[in-house]
Amino acid sequence: MLILLLSFFIVLIDQVTKYLVMDHIPLHRQIPIIDGFFSLVHVHNTGAAWGMLRGLNGYLIALSIIVLIIMTLFRRVIMEDVFFQRIAAGLIIGGIIGNLFDRLHFGRVIDFLDFHLYGNHFPSFNVADSAICVGAGIYILSQIISAKKQST
Repeated sequence: MLILLLSFFIVLIDQVTKYLVMDHIPLHRQIPIIDGFFSLVHVHNTGAAWGMLRGLNGYLIALSIIVLIIMTLFRRVIMEDVFFQRIAAGLIIGGIIGNLFDRLHFGRVIDFLDFHLYGNHFPSFNVADSAICVGAGIYILSQIISAKKQST
């Protein structure tokens, strides 16, 4: 139940924030929040993370569906049924669904969080992207902790 609730919450927050951005920020407009560090933008991404695989929306839709099916059918084989791995699964599934909805509905993903750090510009991203990355990080850390516990 935790996975389902967390996935739903991530999709909801992701879609609400994207609609707010589309309604209030013109395409390619940048609104500085913290000068030189963080801005809100409205950009479209037809690729995957950091613009990789740009223009391969159909492939990314298929990949998203395949990963969702695998995670749903084989989650208990891939992941342990422990709290942090359920959190990781909920974040990852919610993030995939959030971006999949954009790809199916708009033919692209809406990105709006934009960071600069020490003169470096990071590619814009969204709530779904963040959920996927945080979920993957939690999964990796929980696997490392689990492996250390088993080796002692």
